Amino acid sequence: MNKYIIIAIVLVLIIGGGFAYTKFLKPESAKPIDTGVVKEFTLITRKNEWRFDPDLIEVNQGDRVNLTIINEDDYDHGIAIEAFGVSQRIPAKGVIKISFVATQAGEFTFYCSVPCGDGVVDGVKRGHFDQFGKIVVHSATS
Repeated sequence: MNKYIIIAIVLVLIIGGGFAYTKFLKPESAKPIDTGVVKEFTLITRKNEWRFDPDLIEVNQGDRVNLTIINEDDYDHGIAIEAFGVSQRIPAKGVIKISFVATQAGEFTFYCSVPCGDGVVDGVKRGHFDQFGKIVVHSATS
């Protein structure tokens, strides 16, 4: 039998098996929750402060989170939220919008994903590695 036919059959079996598991066998507790609730937040990167304002967001598991992010700085920043697959550049003096469903409960860090330097804010040295915040996703079962 031709090796390409064997490869095609194996691929069809793998893809079909994954589809069948997801559609028919996956337990309800493992399926993502989507409440249909939309939560809107505006995050601002304050000019020469190397921080997000606010730096804490609280939502419930299954909520859709819509973020408008405003960059007041003269240089680019970024935002990354690994748990929800977010990684985006925020252009200097720019505004971006991102959206995701908070499918997992827990506490998750968001941070600047673009090296953006450092400086002194109110006598305290701050920089790229100080620019982070937290998303708290409350469990749907509690």
